[in-house]
Amino acid sequence: MKEEIKVYGARVHNLKNIDVTIPRNRLVVITGLSGSGKSSLAFDTIYAEGQRRYMETLSAYARQFLGGMERPDVDKITGLSPVISIEQKTTNKNPRSTVGTITEIYDFLRLLYARAGEAFSWASGEKMVRYTDDQILDLVRRRYADKKIYFLAPVVKGRKGHYKELFEQLRRKGFLNVRINGEIKEITHGLKLDRYKTHNIELVVDKFRVEDVTDKRLHDSVLMSLDQGDGVMMVLEADTPEPRYFSRHLMCPVTGISYNEPAPHTFSFNSPMGACPHCNGLGEISSIDIRKLIPDPSLSIRKGGIEPLGKYKNIWIFWQIEAIAEKNGFTLDTPIEDIPEEALNKVLYGSDEILKLSNTPLGMTSNYFMTFEGVVNFVGNIEVINGKKNGSRMRDQYVQYDACPECGGTRLKKESLWFRIDGKNIGELAALDIRELSSFMENIEERMSDKQRIIASEILKEIRARLGFLVEVGLDYLSLNRGARTLSGGESQRIRLATQIGSKLVNVLYILDEPSIGLHQRDNRRLISSLKQLRDAGNSVIVVEHDKEMIQSSDYIIDMGPGAGRHGGEIVAVGSPAEIMTFDTLTAGYLNNKHKFIIPDGRRQGNGKFLVMTGATGHNLKNVDVVYPLGTFICVTGVSGSGKSSLVNQTLHPALARRFHNSGKTPLPYKDLMGIEHLDKVIEVSQSPIGKTPRSNPATYTGVFTDIRKLFEQTTEAKIRGFGAGRFSFNVKGGRCEGCEGAGVKTIEMNFLPDVYVLCTECNGKRYNRETLEVRYKGQSISDVLDMTVNMAVEFFANIPSIYHKIKTLQDVGLGYIRLGQQSTTLSGGEAQRIKLATELARKDTGKTLYILDEPTTGLHFEDIRVLLEVLNKLIDRGNTVIVIEHNMDVIKMADYIIDLGAEGGKNGGNLVFSGTPEELLNCRESHTARFLENELND
Repeated sequence: MKEEIKVYGARVHNLKNIDVTIPRNRLVVITGLSGSGKSSLAFDTIYAEGQRRYMETLSAYARQFLGGMERPDVDKITGLSPVISIEQKTTNKNPRSTVGTITEIYDFLRLLYARAGEAFSWASGEKMVRYTDDQILDLVRRRYADKKIYFLAPVVKGRKGHYKELFEQLRRKGFLNVRINGEIKEITHGLKLDRYKTHNIELVVDKFRVEDVTDKRLHDSVLMSLDQGDGVMMVLEADTPEPRYFSRHLMCPVTGISYNEPAPHTFSFNSPMGACPHCNGLGEISSIDIRKLIPDPSLSIRKGGIEPLGKYKNIWIFWQIEAIAEKNGFTLDTPIEDIPEEALNKVLYGSDEILKLSNTPLGMTSNYFMTFEGVVNFVGNIEVINGKKNGSRMRDQYVQYDACPECGGTRLKKESLWFRIDGKNIGELAALDIRELSSFMENIEERMSDKQRIIASEILKEIRARLGFLVEVGLDYLSLNRGARTLSGGESQRIRLATQIGSKLVNVLYILDEPSIGLHQRDNRRLISSLKQLRDAGNSVIVVEHDKEMIQSSDYIIDMGPGAGRHGGEIVAVGSPAEIMTFDTLTAGYLNNKHKFIIPDGRRQGNGKFLVMTGATGHNLKNVDVVYPLGTFICVTGVSGSGKSSLVNQTLHPALARRFHNSGKTPLPYKDLMGIEHLDKVIEVSQSPIGKTPRSNPATYTGVFTDIRKLFEQTTEAKIRGFGAGRFSFNVKGGRCEGCEGAGVKTIEMNFLPDVYVLCTECNGKRYNRETLEVRYKGQSISDVLDMTVNMAVEFFANIPSIYHKIKTLQDVGLGYIRLGQQSTTLSGGEAQRIKLATELARKDTGKTLYILDEPTTGLHFEDIRVLLEVLNKLIDRGNTVIVIEHNMDVIKMADYIIDLGAEGGKNGGNLVFSGTPEELLNCRESHTARFLENELND
C-alpha cells in the first residue's frame, strides 16, 4: 500500500482547489482558525470519499436500501484505506443505550453471569439448587430413612379456578389424592374448588415409610413426581406442615421458587427475558410533576394557576373543574394554595363522583352528568392541540423521571438480580465507576471456585482489556449503567475511541474531531498516548484539533487558513511541530510564543455582591457550598466527572431560570440560594446546534432575518405590490420559488445511485420567485442580502440600528466571514456556539445579567479564543457576571476567580477543592488544575 494519502483538487465548501499529501501510519493534526476548512478537508472530503467507496463495494440491491452518498467535490484521492470517523456527537439517543452496551463490556458481563453466576432465591435468600435424579434419590434415602413421607408433584401454584377438569384427568390416570392449599383430599367424582379464590394444588404421587419400600419403588416414585411436576417435586414429612422442594432446575429448597436456566438474555434489559416488567427495562418511570403543573400556587385556577390549562376559557375542562369546585366548597377564583387538599386532589387526579354540569355553558336543554379524569390524566393523555399532533411536546414539559421502584433503576427483573459473582449482582457491577469495576475485576479469580475460574477465564480477559481502554482515555469516572443520552460529545467520542482501540484493527484511517474536548489537562496526556497506540498498531490517525499539547505531540501538522470562511480554505503550512514553528502563521505564532495571552495585571474584585449556593448534593456533589462574586469572570474547573456540569448547568442555572423565567426545568437538590436579588436574568449559551436542516441559517437563528424582511416590506416597490413581510420568507408559499420550495437546489433521486443536487433552474439558486426578487433595497434583492458575509452586511445596514446591532455582534465574536444565509449544517461546532453567543449579546442587558457558558473554546483556535475573551470581558466591564466551565488553560489563567472541583472524577469527586484567584490556586496542593496552571502563569 502507498505510504501517503494524496488529495488532489479539493473544493468542498470553502476549500480552494487544494492539493495535500498526508503521511500514512502517522498521527496527523489538522489545525487552523475556526471556519478555515479543517472539517471540510478531514470529514467532508477524505471521510466522505472513503464512505462512498465503501458503499460502492456493496451490491446494487443493497445500495437501494441504504441510500446514496454524494461524491465530494474533489478531483481524486489516492492511498486511501478504510476510514472510520469518530466525531463530536452523542453516540445514541436511544434510552436503552448505555456506556456498557456501547463498549460491549455489558455483553461480556451478561455472558459471565450466565455461565459462572451463582443463583440465590429472591424470596428466602437461600442458594438455589439443581439436582440430578440420582442426587434426589440419594438425598431422600438419607434424609428420610426412618420417616413416613408423601411424594408431591406441584400442578397449580397461586392461580384461581375451580379445576374440575384437572381433577377428573388426574382421577382417570389412577391418582387417588391431591393436596389442596395444604390439606390432603381424596379425588372424588365432581370435585371442584371456589373459582374466585387462589389455590395451590399438588398431586399426591405416593406415600410410604422409606425403610419399608424397595429401591425400585422409591426410584419410580421420584421419577413420576418429577415428570408430573414438570421437573419439580416436593417431599412432605407426615405431621409437618411445610414440604421440601427438589428440582431438576434452579430452585429454592425452602420456597420452591424456580428459575429458568440462565442465559445471556436473562441479564439483558433489552429482552423480555431479563427486563424489569414495570419499567420495560428503561430503569425509570415518568409521571406528571405537580410542581411544574402548578408553578405558582398563589394564583387561582381562573388566572392560570394550572399552567397547561392557562387562564379561564369557556371550554369543557373548565366546566368540569367548576362543577368540582361547586361540590367541594371553593371557586375558580380561590388561590390554589387555599384549596383544601382533598378537593385539589380531585382536580388533579380526578374522582369517581358524578358531576352535574349545568346546561348554560354547554348550550343543552338538560343537565349533563359525568365523571372527571383529572388534570394530571388530561395532560398525560393529550395528543392533539389546536388540531395538530403536538400534544406529546406539551406533555413532556410537565414530565418528571424517577428511578423505577421495582428494579431500583437497574432495569432488570428481580430474578436476574439474584445471580451473584463474589457477592455482587450484575446491576451492582454496572453501577460501579470504571475505576472501581477495574479494581473489582483485578484479582477476582482468587475469589472464584475452580469451575467458575475455568469458565470465566477468557471472558475476564476481554472485560479487563476494555475497562483498561476506558481508563486510558480518561473515562474512569463513568459507570456502565450511565445512559448514552446523558454523555457529552467529548465523552461519546472517547468511548468510541476506546472501543476502536479494543477492536485491534490495522491498516485503517481514523479521523477524529477534537477528542480533547471536555478533558482536563491531566487526562489529555493519556488520550495522546491512546492515539499513539492506535498509530503504533499500524493505523493512520488524523485529528482535527486546537489543543497545544496535542499539536506538539503529533508527527505531522497541516495548518489551514490564512483566515476563515472565504478567506480560508488554503494550506498555509505543513510539517513536523518543529518545522511548523518556523512559519509565519497564526498557529506558529502561538506555538513559538510570538503571540501570547496577556495575563491581566490585577484581578477584578467584582461589585461587592455575591451569589451564594449552599448544600448542593446532585449527582456526585457532596454538600457543596459555593460563593460566586458578581461582576467578575468566573471559571469553574476540575477533572472530567468532578461535578462541574452538575453544579453549574444542572443546579445553579435551573434554579435561577425558574426564578427569573418561570422555567419548568427542575434543578438538582440544594439547600439555599442567596443573593438572587442582585441579578435580573440568567442566560445559558449551550453547545447544542443552532439547526438540523439546511433551511436554518445565522440570519434566521439570530432573528435578524425578521427585521430584514420587515425592512423589505417597507420599500416602495413592496407597498405598490402589496407584499407583506411573509412574502420574503423562503419557508412559506408566496414569495419563494416553488420549483425548489425555497431550497435553492433540487434533489434528483437516482434510486440506488447517490442523490444528485442541481441548482434550481427556475431561480438559479436564489430561493425566491422573480416577482419577489424585483423588490430591492439599496439595489440589493432579499437573495443578495442572504448571500452577504457578516462583514459586508455590517456596512450595508450601518444606518438601520435594529439590524446593525444584531449583525455587529456576529462580527464582534469573530464571525465576519460567514454568510447570513449560510446553511446551519455547514457550520462548524465553534461557529454554531459563537452564533448563539452573539444572539445573546445582541439582547439588551442592565448590567445585572449572569451568563453561563459550557466550554466556549470548543472548536476555537488560539486566535478565536483571544477574540472570545475580548467579547466576554466587554460584558463584564458593563457590570455583568460570566461563569464558564472550562479546561483550556489560556482561559483559566485570564479568570478573576476560579472554582475548582474534584479532586478526582465520579464518586471521588464532587468536593470544592478551591475557590479564589488563579495566583492563590497555585498554593493548593490537592488541585490537579494548579499543577498545569503554574506553568502558564510562569511562562
